[in-house]
Amino acid sequence: MSNLKKWKTLKSKMVLDHYWYKVRQDEIELPNGKIIDDYFVSIKPDVAMLLPITSSREIIFVRQYRHAVGDFFLELPAGNFDPTKESAEVAAIREFTEETGYIAQEVRKIGTLYDKPSKDTNQIHLFLGENVSKVGEQQLDITEEIEILLIPIESILEKIIQGEISVAGTVAALFLGLKFIT
Repeated sequence: MSNLKKWKTLKSKMVLDHYWYKVRQDEIELPNGKIIDDYFVSIKPDVAMLLPITSSREIIFVRQYRHAVGDFFLELPAGNFDPTKESAEVAAIREFTEETGYIAQEVRKIGTLYDKPSKDTNQIHLFLGENVSKVGEQQLDITEEIEILLIPIESILEKIIQGEISVAGTVAALFLGLKFIT
């Protein structure tokens, strides 16, 4: 049996309450009795992500600029969603189609992960999309400029090792998803 104990929240206040981002400041008491009065928590929306596989055994990636880091990244199609308005699966399918113009004929859940539970509240809901085909054009948000890349499954591991695919949620989805791909 573990002797680990949860931290006790003494006070909480919202220090940033914006549509896109919320930050809560907690005053906490650690199990050893020490008090920390400035523990900041990011309250972020959940993310729905799709690992799309074509009949040619290629994975559809999006390449886009990420301003916080100031660089371009290869990622699986994904987006934030409000679980009171749509399910994670519906959000994953919607985001995939909006970002790529493709649709998946078969979709199944492969996992749910926490993004960064030390400071963030959100989860990443991962789905595998199979029998993927192009159905239209991208329907991008104002902040999105997305390049679509189809990468053979056989080259994915090498791209991760070389650092060409380096976003944690995408890497986790790939490792989980590859287990389900026949």
